[in-house]
Amino acid sequence: MAWSDSRIFRAFQADSINNVAAFNLGGGSPDVPKAALYVNTITPDNDVAAASSAYNTGQWVIGGETSEAGQWAAGGVALAGTVVNVATADLVFYDANDTASGSAADLTNATGALVYDDTLTTPVADQGLCYNYFGGPNSVVNGTFTIVWNASGIMRWTL
Repeated sequence: MAWSDSRIFRAFQADSINNVAAFNLGGGSPDVPKAALYVNTITPDNDVAAASSAYNTGQWVIGGETSEAGQWAAGGVALAGTVVNVATADLVFYDANDTASGSAADLTNATGALVYDDTLTTPVADQGLCYNYFGGPNSVVNGTFTIVWNASGIMRWTL
């Protein structure tokens, strides 16, 4: 089974609430999350342990990644303009500016992105926050590849 939807990692939520990992996604000097692109050969699972949600582990090994040096680097592109939004009753969402490659990218079959925390190293380095499905494979030849994040955010919790 391949990509079919977007999900928040259960371990990320539990580790946040239980203070197992000191994620800082919103205020002060926030962590630097990255978005790494993956092809349709992997089967994302939001129920894996924290260590298996991390970049270059479990399903997220670099063999399933699509990248190009100088355009969309292996390991992903840092998210910019991150914010935790609580302005709407009963909703919390995490968002960022749309994320783009360089202007001469050659990327093939990008089916989704792993969003992970590239700042924390303990207890798990590069722990996954969520994964986002693009609805199918996307490619670009000598152009700009852009992830246009949903208006509802990269991750969203309905309370």
